[in-house]
Amino acid sequence: MSNLTLVAKVVAKNESVELVKSELLKLVALAREEEGCIKYFCHEDNSDPAVFIFYEIWESPALLEKHMNTEGFKAYQKAVDGHIAEKVFNKLTLLA
Repeated sequence: MSNLTLVAKVVAKNESVELVKSELLKLVALAREEEGCIKYFCHEDNSDPAVFIFYEIWESPALLEKHMNTEGFKAYQKAVDGHIAEKVFNKLTLLA
């Protein structure tokens, strides 16, 4: 099975940017140590600090799913509950 790329967009509510950013950085540190994590980057938009873009590569869809069920991911979700304006996830397959 081939690697899975995930591009995700997380938009914090304007009053919650620093809280969300802090929690995302905690999540990045944990995810980079997980089995199957090849790359895990979080970017902040230069023109809108409430917008965060993730670029992740996982060894398999199953290991991405495992990541999304870790205690660290669940703690992130709980911490940002009510502070996120928008979330978009795109799971991608490399063509060339």
